[in-house]
Amino acid sequence: MPDRNFFLSPKASKARLREAENARKNRWDIIKAHSQGQVSRRDLIRMGLFTGAGLLVPISGLSPFVRSVFADSDIPTGLPPSPLFGVQAFTQPMPRFDLFPRVPVSSLNPAPTAEANTTQQPVAAALGGGTGPIEGRPPGPIWAHQQFGLLPPAIAVDGSVEGAKVNNVYNPGVPSLQNSGINPANPFRPRFHPGLPDQNVDKFWTYNGTFPPKLMQVRYGEPVLFRLRNKLSVFQNQNGGFGIHTISTHEHNGHHGAENDGFTGAFFFPNQFYDYHYPIVLAGRNTINTDATDIRASGPTDAGGLMKIPGDWHETMSTHWFHDHMFSFTAQNVYKGIAGMFNIYSGLDRGAEDINDGVNLRLPSGRASVSGKSWGNLDYDVNLMLADKAWDQNGQLAMDIFEFDGFLGDQMTVNLVYKPFMEVERRKYRFRILNASVSRFFKIALSDGSPMIQIANDGNLFPHPVVLTQLDEQGIAERYDIVIDFSRYSVGQKVWMVNLAEHQDGKRVSKDLSLSEALSGNSDDPCVGKFLEFRIARNPAQPDISQVPSTLIPNPDLSGIPVARERVFEFNRGAGQTTNDPVSTFFGPWGIETDNQGGTLAADFGRVSAAPRFGTREIWHLRNGGGGWDHPIHIHFEECQTLARDGSASKVPAWERGRKDVWRLRPGGDVTVTLQFRDFGGMFMEHCHNTTHEDNAMLLRWEINDSGAPFLQPLPTPIPTPQGVTFMAPTDILPTAF
Repeated sequence: MPDRNFFLSPKASKARLREAENARKNRWDIIKAHSQGQVSRRDLIRMGLFTGAGLLVPISGLSPFVRSVFADSDIPTGLPPSPLFGVQAFTQPMPRFDLFPRVPVSSLNPAPTAEANTTQQPVAAALGGGTGPIEGRPPGPIWAHQQFGLLPPAIAVDGSVEGAKVNNVYNPGVPSLQNSGINPANPFRPRFHPGLPDQNVDKFWTYNGTFPPKLMQVRYGEPVLFRLRNKLSVFQNQNGGFGIHTISTHEHNGHHGAENDGFTGAFFFPNQFYDYHYPIVLAGRNTINTDATDIRASGPTDAGGLMKIPGDWHETMSTHWFHDHMFSFTAQNVYKGIAGMFNIYSGLDRGAEDINDGVNLRLPSGRASVSGKSWGNLDYDVNLMLADKAWDQNGQLAMDIFEFDGFLGDQMTVNLVYKPFMEVERRKYRFRILNASVSRFFKIALSDGSPMIQIANDGNLFPHPVVLTQLDEQGIAERYDIVIDFSRYSVGQKVWMVNLAEHQDGKRVSKDLSLSEALSGNSDDPCVGKFLEFRIARNPAQPDISQVPSTLIPNPDLSGIPVARERVFEFNRGAGQTTNDPVSTFFGPWGIETDNQGGTLAADFGRVSAAPRFGTREIWHLRNGGGGWDHPIHIHFEECQTLARDGSASKVPAWERGRKDVWRLRPGGDVTVTLQFRDFGGMFMEHCHNTTHEDNAMLLRWEINDSGAPFLQPLPTPIPTPQGVTFMAPTDILPTAF
């Protein structure tokens, strides 16, 4: 198929725009019916609207990508542009994240328990009636919180998922001066710009139902109990046409048991809660530094000191995020807004640049002596959530769930607002950049071509910082931590973050543009070019004492740990299915072949594709099966080290030589990684983080075998219902799994 644009040119004729809008409305009726359970994908195939490979049949009046019957057939076709209602770029301040309140564990009612709370409550008629448990976590010892007695929660976060509403309790964690003048006392409305409409309650779903996105601040040595309440409507058809009201939250990439990992099949229903126990521990805690004597393995105390903890300090992590992981609906639910960020503070990365204790790296953050906070200062430590969005002619969020190559929006948002500006001081800032898109990759530069210092990738500080004028392509779910020194500018100057990655569809980046090309305005991709404006507003009130040391966190030394096994995972199109369970299986077209067994398989969360033994180390080969696609592959639970790209260690760039959990395979490429299986057990996942590919159905289950009671071999699969979670034997176990 020839390359094409995914949105019509604004220069297209009025007749062509009307034609595409009619096609979108017709298609929207199908999307809505499918999302609300009125028609299945197999029904659509039988009706002749979709092919067996999951592609929309090119029918005029249904597909916006059919060649126009009007005169301007030379224009690549696509969806009508999202209207801006006269709004201009860089006319609103960028909001800092909204802090999730930290509350005493004793404030939770009922109190959290190691095993799921199965106290019964009435179930709404729309969910089948009868009674069911108040907690949606699977019951019994297999899904009990591991090491709950050893690592009891010290703090709680009590949150919800619900439809969009006004935020009257916005807490950015910084003074208004550090939030581009935003007064947090003013109501924060659920909209992408003050000049755009509020999002309807069924169109946008977020944590606590509010804008901006939520930030959870945690620290090593302080286990967290995250109680998440599902406050979405019990009626599946109250979803604005896409998304589903069952949810599962993945803390990406937390080192904890599978019961807290947001396993795609461990979802729960409206009117239930799920208690996630995040122990916030260093990997290797049961085998390395077990007596907690190494001061570098530590978390910050409120008094300015350090609390030593077991584990390997080389495994210290910093920037995570959390998002919905509902089976086959991850893309839709994350796109609807169910995503937040998760900063982890440690003795090494404590978020207080003026504490000089010989351990703290003193990265840009803020001063404890000014704020009174000995950790977690955010004045100069900024979370950025990048995501492309699209909206309909009424300004309401829109998505095409049947664009299986990958869905792309035509408007750029930062922290859920349209192309904002940020006021900065003439000093160093740290930016924790998350790609929270569905399918879009980014490649970031500054508009003047000046350097940035990358210090982390996927939440892990590098062994050594890397100076770049252009960041590498950033795949979906990757986090890039960078430092920008604004002291090189004068007060009153402006500089912009620019996206150089041009897409023509959701398969991959079609071209990385030069800076001049991206700034020219000639790209057909509306998300190329400037997306965040920095306004150099003032000199800092105090000298910048933050540092970027030449050594950050060296990689763990794995040379003494034998490799127990190697596995091969190949990511392809054209998947088949070996099982037919209506709950745990899903229709392709994407899939994964394991260990060269001769078949690409679509997702089935009841299938065990790999079962590495507890306490071992393995090497995994991640291969792109071809076809011109790029796949950002994510492995849950354990951070990995990248051994080779395309078979060569020398092809691993400096910014991939730290620990990682997401790898862009590149078209036809492969990556070799090594990982360990320790401390916790259960079932985990591996999948493409182009969430459209993941949902359709490039995902597999792996589990840690022989981690001790109560774990079985293999684990039974949870099957959630509003009336309670049952278990069934795995639907399939690959011959090479064990």
